[in-house]
Amino acid sequence: MSHFPVGVLLESYRDTIENSIKKAKAADLDGVQMYVVRGEMTPQQLTPQKRRDLKQLIADNGLGISALCGDLGTGFGDASRNPEAVAQSKRIVDLAKDLGTDIVTTHIGVVPSDPLSREYAVMHDACKELADYAVAAGARFAVETGPEPALVLKDFLDGLGSKGVSVNLDPANFCMVTGDDPVAAVYTLKDYIVHTHAKDGRMLTKPDSPTGLTYAELPLGQGDVDWPAYLKALTDVGYTGYLTIEREVGDNPEQDIRDAVHFLRTHMS
Repeated sequence: MSHFPVGVLLESYRDTIENSIKKAKAADLDGVQMYVVRGEMTPQQLTPQKRRDLKQLIADNGLGISALCGDLGTGFGDASRNPEAVAQSKRIVDLAKDLGTDIVTTHIGVVPSDPLSREYAVMHDACKELADYAVAAGARFAVETGPEPALVLKDFLDGLGSKGVSVNLDPANFCMVTGDDPVAAVYTLKDYIVHTHAKDGRMLTKPDSPTGLTYAELPLGQGDVDWPAYLKALTDVGYTGYLTIEREVGDNPEQDIRDAVHFLRTHMS
């Protein structure tokens, strides 16, 4: 079993960036990921000096940067929004390189099951432009898994003909949203995985139920992700990157994150 570096999405602490970095150090984490899409953390607000200060703060706490989160909340299926969304995503790539990471995670929207649809073509064109920009910069956009089955995402990525848009594999999203097997997804998407989120969860009702899809994010080990099999699959496909803990709910995120660190390292021993 490989020993993967363990990170945390700083926003999981629900605190300031500086305090969250200090909490990550106290939890004996290896790295951090952070959102750069709002407030003082956008590329426009992070001046060259602020970028240097942030990079130094992270380094002074003995941490690396696993990735930036550049999810703009719009996806790339709407042609009218794409010019600005693509431009801002490119700025985030430049920010990532300045901060010392090559990976920007994002959601591109739900990939349509019909590759001949207009939305599919619009999404493809935007992602191809982003892929080309990322490759030129020595970076990767990492699409977070979950809204569509792994095979649909793989076919879409194959169609780009580039690794500039790759995968941020979130196993919980498969369990909670599509019902896809996250272990099988590792093998399906193995050529594209550059980052992962360590999250767990369970689907409560299916999309075709009278009440619609409902799900619950749960602490690691309490959901439907088969962690021993999942970690083995990552090892099997040669993944060497981060397991970045993401905790979106819960009353005590700091303790949940500490427990998640212990859980992951115990399962990697």
